[in-house]
Amino acid sequence: MSSSPRLILASSSTYRQALLARLQLKFETIAPDIDERALPDETAIDTALRLSQAKAEAVASTTRDALIIGSDQVATLDGMHIGKPGTHAKALSQLQAMRGREVVFHSALCLLDTRPEAPQRVQIQNIQTVVCFRHLSDEELDAYLHIEQPYDCAGSAKNEALGIALLSSIRSDDPTALTGLPLISLVSMLRVSGVNFFKG
Repeated sequence: MSSSPRLILASSSTYRQALLARLQLKFETIAPDIDERALPDETAIDTALRLSQAKAEAVASTTRDALIIGSDQVATLDGMHIGKPGTHAKALSQLQAMRGREVVFHSALCLLDTRPEAPQRVQIQNIQTVVCFRHLSDEELDAYLHIEQPYDCAGSAKNEALGIALLSSIRSDDPTALTGLPLISLVSMLRVSGVNFFKG
């Protein structure tokens, strides 16, 4: 099998692109056109897994002979989905609800191999991250939001930047999962698909 198959990230997320670039593999990005809303009575894990595969499948419908990466993340507080806030007011409300509490992030990953000789067509996994938020004042939370404006992030905080100051602990088997693309799991999947990370 080829050690350098075509690699496509089914995402327009700059966060996921930056994470994938760490692996020093040549890749393309194609934004999938899918409905990302949760289904009625669907669990957070099921939503994340379904959407990660749907993103990869959407790109696969127009692409052949490639490894396609789909990923989706769903955050929950007390089992309820926490979406991207979109506005300052909604972000502040999210942070107020989460302070001093644990939030569970489900980061699902799907690797779809569309090559005829694929050893395994679909690999899919959910990586769970438990995050504990500090008990900060309204003034501190408001100030943080004005500085970083994380309105496109579920949970209203960028852990890879100043948002780490809002957190008291992170528990996960994959430190990159919280940012949106679990690289440890992805490397394992890519190796199954014949990708060689250490040529030479």
